[in-house]
Amino acid sequence: MVTLAEVAQHAGVSASTVSYVLSGKRSISADTRQRVERSIAELGYHPNAGARALASSRSNIIALMIPLRTDMYMPVMMQIAIAVATTARAHGYDVLLLTGEEGPDAVRRVTGSGLAEAMIVMDVELHDERLPLLRSTDQPSVLIGLPADTSGLTCVDLDFTATGALCVEHLATFGHRDIAVVGEAPAVYERHTGFAERTLDGVHSRSRELGVRVLHRPCQGGYDAMSVTLARIFDERPATTGFVVQNESAVEPLLALLRQQGRAVPEDVSVVAICPDELATQASLRLTSVAIPAQEMGRRAVELLVAKLKGCDMDEVVLLPPELTVRASSGPARAGES
Repeated sequence: MVTLAEVAQHAGVSASTVSYVLSGKRSISADTRQRVERSIAELGYHPNAGARALASSRSNIIALMIPLRTDMYMPVMMQIAIAVATTARAHGYDVLLLTGEEGPDAVRRVTGSGLAEAMIVMDVELHDERLPLLRSTDQPSVLIGLPADTSGLTCVDLDFTATGALCVEHLATFGHRDIAVVGEAPAVYERHTGFAERTLDGVHSRSRELGVRVLHRPCQGGYDAMSVTLARIFDERPATTGFVVQNESAVEPLLALLRQQGRAVPEDVSVVAICPDELATQASLRLTSVAIPAQEMGRRAVELLVAKLKGCDMDEVVLLPPELTVRASSGPARAGES
């Protein structure tokens, strides 16, 4: 392993000069800086991260709080995490993953240890217990998600309220008047997770405006749970002709069960999913869907955080507009069933 002293000898300067070039604490002439940087590149020198953090009070690490829950669709969470990691690396930061369900304790651990300079928080609830700590600390943070009160916070998310409204509008335009929402697992609503609650807000508000009846049923996902949920929906609302699915694990089971019941999609029943494009296009029937912009959310979160680290203190809420792509799973309601 190349040492700082070897870099200094190679560049023909003192070890302290190399240290000043790395830390930026003192002004160094352009010629000397170039010699030192050339020696660093040629020798392949990598400063010790711990020593550099102690010297500069910077770790160049961003903490990403991403609780791994069994009731969440992990491929989307991982897409966001990968986008955060690659964007952070492009800005010179590494990412520390915190995957436990520690809540406020995880925030205290990050702010108290100095291990990370800033944090990105995912799986945000409407009244998240982490928010008071995030508001009170000097350490920059960005939420991927939207709580009920965004004051003093920087957030980025898909506009899920508009997403729910857009799904209802699409089905209503085709004449569907009885719509069922197949939602996330019950625990997601019990925690009042922001994206799920906001989608329902959009669904209900737009359905009232358009005169559409809506039935919402959470679903654990998987074939058995979807079978029970679908039977319950048709038992309570036999005239249901439109489905909005916000549960990636329920998409394929729903399509299979509708086929088994002899309900053709979209001739008898229309289905609109809120899911990644890959899932919508690779399903057994290409699904009309609103995409989850996972990569964009991760990228924007890092860019907002880097701006805060550079001294931009303005809190901001960035809501990405939903985009609905019409595919093979939605069409006009049958005459007499609208």
